[in-house]
Amino acid sequence: MNISVNEIKGIRIGQVENNEAATGCTVFISERGMRAGLDVRGGGPASRDSQLLNPLMAANVVHGIVLAGGSAFGLDAAGGVQAYLEEHDIGFDVGVTKVPLVVQSDIFDLTVGDMKVRPDREMGYEAARLAFEAPNYRDGNFGAGVGATVGKYCGMDTCMKTGVGSYALRLGDLEIGAVVVLNALGDIFDQKSGKKIAGLLNEDKTGFRDTLELMRSSTEVVENKFTANTTVGIVMTNAYFEKAQLCKIAGMTHDGYARSINPVHTSADGDSIYAVSLGNVSADQDVVGVLAAEVMCEAIRCAVNSAGSAYGFPALRDLGF
Repeated sequence: MNISVNEIKGIRIGQVENNEAATGCTVFISERGMRAGLDVRGGGPASRDSQLLNPLMAANVVHGIVLAGGSAFGLDAAGGVQAYLEEHDIGFDVGVTKVPLVVQSDIFDLTVGDMKVRPDREMGYEAARLAFEAPNYRDGNFGAGVGATVGKYCGMDTCMKTGVGSYALRLGDLEIGAVVVLNALGDIFDQKSGKKIAGLLNEDKTGFRDTLELMRSSTEVVENKFTANTTVGIVMTNAYFEKAQLCKIAGMTHDGYARSINPVHTSADGDSIYAVSLGNVSADQDVVGVLAAEVMCEAIRCAVNSAGSAYGFPALRDLGF
């Protein structure tokens, strides 16, 4: 049975965007802390405190996960989330205060809007406040997805607008959902039909070109492919798993990226996926990992279908093919 990600208990989601500057953030908060794992497959990640999720590290839970724009500049947003959580007595008790553990991964959207405006402490604080007081998650050109685009192997002139997307389902007592900020170098495919649904456009924007075919046509070194890439996502479940298991589930969820994005996991992408456990439902780790890849594929499709054209970049809904 399909459900909204907003129905998954134990996590709150808040989003803030600067539409003029084409950047924003999407914040996931758990008051009691959430067990979490992370798998990074891209070669150019922008992240903060990701080592907390290494199974060898002492922290058992984190209190916040931030997906944002701004590349490495946008990592300041996590400080605002921490500030809000500390004010509300949420975090790891160190005696003199509680230290909120907040991790973050960012997309590169600096070539979309105003590159001088990035998610900052103030934006992170506001997104955390909204997560608690008025949860406002929406698919499309919102939060971290406001500056998301795909199909950038030939630069920004022939890419397409995408956004943030989600998908969730309930199977008996088990709930599992995904949220993704789709901002890939490669082309995007519907994993069920195999049909290309977004990606590199031809010069007059009347159809698609094949990124993989273009890559095959020349093996010359391309010096700078960093033209606004990186897909970041989170998969959430109410099943009980420890950090090491969640790292494995996050890795299995990358199969969803591989089925839907081609090419993927390049040196010009910072592709990252968080997996979080929010409850105590008993479920098989491998089954959840397989389902996680499926819901991620659907979240990617949602990120394409829900986006609207913006900043001169066309979205699928506005193209006639």
